[in-house]
Amino acid sequence: MLGLAAITLGVLCLLVLIGMPVVISLVASVLMFLAVSGGWALALPQQVLSGVADYLLITLPLFILAGGIMNATGIADKLFDFGGALVGWMRGGLAHVDVAASVMFGGMIGTSVADLAGTGSVTIPKMKAHGYPGPFAAAVTATSSGIGVLIPPSSPMILYSVVTGTSLGALFLAGIVPGLLMAAVMMVTISILARRNGWQPMNSFEWSRVVKTGGHAILPLGMPAMILGGLVFGIFTATEAGAFAVAYALVLAGVVYRTLTLPKMRQALVDSVILTGEVLMVVGFSTALGWALSQAGVPAALALGIDTIFPFESVTMRIFVLLGLVLIAGMVLDPLIPMIMPVLLPSLLAMDVDLVHFGVLIVMTVVIGQVTPPVAIALLVAAKIGKDDIWAVTQANMPFFYALIVALIMLTLFPALSTTLPALMN
Repeated sequence: MLGLAAITLGVLCLLVLIGMPVVISLVASVLMFLAVSGGWALALPQQVLSGVADYLLITLPLFILAGGIMNATGIADKLFDFGGALVGWMRGGLAHVDVAASVMFGGMIGTSVADLAGTGSVTIPKMKAHGYPGPFAAAVTATSSGIGVLIPPSSPMILYSVVTGTSLGALFLAGIVPGLLMAAVMMVTISILARRNGWQPMNSFEWSRVVKTGGHAILPLGMPAMILGGLVFGIFTATEAGAFAVAYALVLAGVVYRTLTLPKMRQALVDSVILTGEVLMVVGFSTALGWALSQAGVPAALALGIDTIFPFESVTMRIFVLLGLVLIAGMVLDPLIPMIMPVLLPSLLAMDVDLVHFGVLIVMTVVIGQVTPPVAIALLVAAKIGKDDIWAVTQANMPFFYALIVALIMLTLFPALSTTLPALMN
């Protein structure tokens, strides 16, 4: 059966690499498994329905819609101005502002591609106009967009919570410090590159500018703070938090700033429906794939393989082995979490791994996978926005790739970076 599982995964990766849509690739690989193994054909729709039946998945379209409304109504500009006042005085100031904007804007969007679409269309042209190389501008924007899936609300963490049963509130809290750590290592990298290339500050530091722009940005920044506070203190559930986020975005864009028009609302709704449909289809068919691999004994074989590769009783080193596997899979598969977690979960439970800690690690690994060839979806989108060569963007991104690897190692070696906040609030 393990040979059949290997063939199934091989077919999946081959179809993805030749450009077939992920959903079609998943369906084809599961159908092939059922045909060869003599399995019951109705198992496919049963597993798909089981995968999308979790009530917590309601939060996914709600948070996506809330972010879409904020994105479509130009609220990112207020956050960009505030970021400029905070960090624009540093060498390579405009690149630092890009990272700061991703920290603030990502906390409302929850998906890296949406964050990239929102901030990239503003920051990449500005950076190129101020003399930054186009490939560098695209690379820093693509990588910083990954901060949005660590700072809550986060779509990958919602999917992880659904698959593993881990508390969504704990996951949201656990992502805050790692998200800030990712921003810090990126800003250190930018400072080194700026000193080497002679990039100048964007402006001087003035408290009056910080106060003024901060006043304009305080209401948009209130959304993630209220969502977190409501979840932590039990004011509302995760699904109610999603509905609250949509209502907050509507009031902010429609009443306070008055930038919400019917065409913009329609566009936000259409984009949210398309993105939600794509993600839920992948979740459903990934559940079926996970069931097929479990039937083939892959989780047990994975646990045995880890024992063979690293026979010592070190949970940390075994986690590194699993993360290496996740990183390789993330170079090809997207979204990754619903595909791979059903396979990894039995091994994690057997090793008594903290699922909140591992949730942060796998989300960070997803971020790295999105800027790693051959797929590198974030780099592709950024290159398209900036009209730059994808290979040049990939080369320019290498310093940030190494920085993210360092951050992942730090998060793995020091679990308290992700588990302290949830433990304190509990």
